[in-house]
Amino acid sequence: MSAVTLSSMLTATVTVFLCLLFARAAWHKIAEFTEFTGFVADYRLVPEALVRPVSMSVVVAEILVVLLQLVPGGQVFGLVLAMAILGLYVAAMSINILRGRTSIECGCGGAVQPLSWSLVWRNAVLITMAITAVATAPYSLDAGSAIAALASGFTLWTGFLLAEQILANDATARLTR
Repeated sequence: MSAVTLSSMLTATVTVFLCLLFARAAWHKIAEFTEFTGFVADYRLVPEALVRPVSMSVVVAEILVVLLQLVPGGQVFGLVLAMAILGLYVAAMSINILRGRTSIECGCGGAVQPLSWSLVWRNAVLITMAITAVATAPYSLDAGSAIAALASGFTLWTGFLLAEQILANDATARLTR
């Protein structure tokens, strides 16, 4: 496999992974929108009157990340939007952790996780992955490599879900001590 193909595989794998990640996050927020607006309110970063519009904007932005990955020429824009969203999440979490407000739910989707520095670092790693994909974009793959990238991205996402559950279990264990 040539260096160009390895670069393309890396970009495609990260793109698939981030697509799955944002699709799941958006789905969770849509399915439990009232609960999600409560999480946004708990952060206490926007006035109460703006909680619902900000929550809707977050969902739309996450859906846009996914859709841009599916549009020819939209990949880089989607990845940059993903970085911006993740950066906002890092800032919101960090502000609340520094305020001592670590008992609130992150609102990430999936397993219940109170705010922690491990979530901030997780999002920083996701931003770094997106930066890597942008730096190596665009990608061009043959059918076999595209299937391999899909499988690799799905495998990476599955590993992420497992790591997320481990973090949630750790948080639950700390709360019960």
